[in-house]
Amino acid sequence: MGDGDLGITASKVADALDAYAEQDAGDDLGKYLAAGGMAVNRAASSTLGTLFASGLMSAGKTVRGQDNLSNEDLAGMLDAAFEGLKARGKAKLGDKTILDALHPASDAFRTAIDEGHDINAAGQAMLAASISGRDAVTPLRNRIGRAGWVGERTEGKVDPGCEAWVVIARAITQSNT
Repeated sequence: MGDGDLGITASKVADALDAYAEQDAGDDLGKYLAAGGMAVNRAASSTLGTLFASGLMSAGKTVRGQDNLSNEDLAGMLDAAFEGLKARGKAKLGDKTILDALHPASDAFRTAIDEGHDINAAGQAMLAASISGRDAVTPLRNRIGRAGWVGERTEGKVDPGCEAWVVIARAITQSNT
């Protein structure tokens, strides 16, 4: 679907973040995340790269000035990343985009944290919700972006942005165990 460059973009994003992660985070994790978003934007200035960068920068704004993060901060960062992607991409839930996997993930993570679950349980809830969100929109037609140009041929096909978020959520949960 789309123009097929998602894999190339994801690789560029991963390489940029891998190189950026070698830098010292210092005492301001918000500034560190925002600068990471800028590194992503420089490396992968395509649509999805720009969305990822916007999400990182939005998440960073919520924890600006902090040198330590609580589980509640992490929930707020996911919420902010969702809002940042939504504002930048101008998509709505149900348009069959990354938002349809990220939004339920953010909600599930926040709910688990608010209910007192540990970070691992919250991460597993996030991953399960990501998969459910992706699967819920798979039967639909993409309505926005380059995949939207393909029209009815997207019906029944997994949205690449949704799948990218599921891969990210899986990596986050695996790195936390």
